[in-house]
Amino acid sequence: MQATETVNAVLHRVDAELDRSREALFDFLRIPSISAQPAHKQDCLRAAEWARDRLAALGFTASLRPTQGHPIVLAHYAGPAGGSGPHVLFYGHYDVQPADPVELWTSPPFEPALVDGPRGKRFVARGAVDDKGQVMMFLEALRAWKDETGTIPARITVLLEGEEEVGSINLEAFLLANRAELASDLALISDTGMWDVNTPAVTTRLRGLVYTQVTLKGPSRDLHSGLYGGSALNPINALTHILGELHDADGRVQVPGFYDRVKPISNAQAAQWDALGFDEAAFLGTIGLTAPSGERGRSALERLWARPTADINGIWGGYTGPGAKTVIAAEASAKVSFRLVADQDPGAVFEGFQRFVTDRLPPGASAEFQNFAASPGIEVETESPWVRAAQAALAEEYGKPALLMGSGGSIPVVESLRRILGIDSLLMGFGLDDDQVHSPNEKFEQVCFHHGIRSHVRLLAKLAKQGSVQP
Repeated sequence: MQATETVNAVLHRVDAELDRSREALFDFLRIPSISAQPAHKQDCLRAAEWARDRLAALGFTASLRPTQGHPIVLAHYAGPAGGSGPHVLFYGHYDVQPADPVELWTSPPFEPALVDGPRGKRFVARGAVDDKGQVMMFLEALRAWKDETGTIPARITVLLEGEEEVGSINLEAFLLANRAELASDLALISDTGMWDVNTPAVTTRLRGLVYTQVTLKGPSRDLHSGLYGGSALNPINALTHILGELHDADGRVQVPGFYDRVKPISNAQAAQWDALGFDEAAFLGTIGLTAPSGERGRSALERLWARPTADINGIWGGYTGPGAKTVIAAEASAKVSFRLVADQDPGAVFEGFQRFVTDRLPPGASAEFQNFAASPGIEVETESPWVRAAQAALAEEYGKPALLMGSGGSIPVVESLRRILGIDSLLMGFGLDDDQVHSPNEKFEQVCFHHGIRSHVRLLAKLAKQGSVQP
């Protein structure tokens, strides 16, 4: 059978067995694999075992690998005899966020519901899109290839972790200890989104993160504001004054050296994003806002995808209970996060923020800092053969070019895979902005699930034609 006929036959099987794929996903979704809650430790193990058994049934050598927390599912498939295509490492996660507040769900979060929506049928359940639904798209593409042709047209390693929702705290140690076994040409990740339901996308930019806490200390104890007000330093006043200078009048972050390594986007990239016609007023209107914020002179998508930011995420000190208590607090604290772009150094940003605060401390004040997270921004080479293969597969599936888009969020595993395994990631996801990730009534559109399976079928065929870059 010719290559095109083979792919078409596999795609026909995907279409004919969509209900079967959905039911398999629902079985996966029924397992409440909440990694953050110790009471669900056995559920996480059940989810890992479910995924392992699914892969074993496809002919993978599949096992559970212990970590200090929840196990990792690791599975290998050698590919067809004589195949020379790239070795693909597929990464995903089987753990999910807690469902709270449960009372806001329209159906039980771990009893998947198939409901009608404006785009057709949708799946409603915790984990529907993040990330069980997107993992299942790939697994069902593998199954369709295996059932239709007797083989899978590429060398595949599947790595599914159970701690992504709690910071992947044991993943790096696993990657370091198993570098040889995990050697691959590229990582394929489906944990991102599309531009809209009809416009596919490859994510080529991810912002990094520095998340810090600052505590400003003043007097040795809380003070009566009538006895000491006007004489004693008020740490809350001082901290809010300092943080009020974090941005200038044009929205630029005032941390020393913050923009030193920030590159402008290319004219071609700016033109592509401008052509999307992004309606920022409508985007903000859905959350009750009427005017944009951020850096002046930058387009909306540039600000969201390609510029770094600084945000105060929480601030506290003194008395916050009911009624009045006239106190000058001994200290005040704030949590501050920085979203970073490629080439910014998280360590340098954290040090810059420390200088920003300490240079502005009033006499008698001191500051303490904690750094909770530090990951760099990522920019994927858009001319890589893997990105081109994904663009071609998506264009064939959707009948239009795939957008090269950015993401304001962070996926730390992408940086870990690059640093430890020396491989870049191909981020081909099918989520939508309104999927309510991490919120009650998380959902995944069936049309996105269906196209996602088909797109992975096409991608595997295209990758199989390309050569490996491993020595």
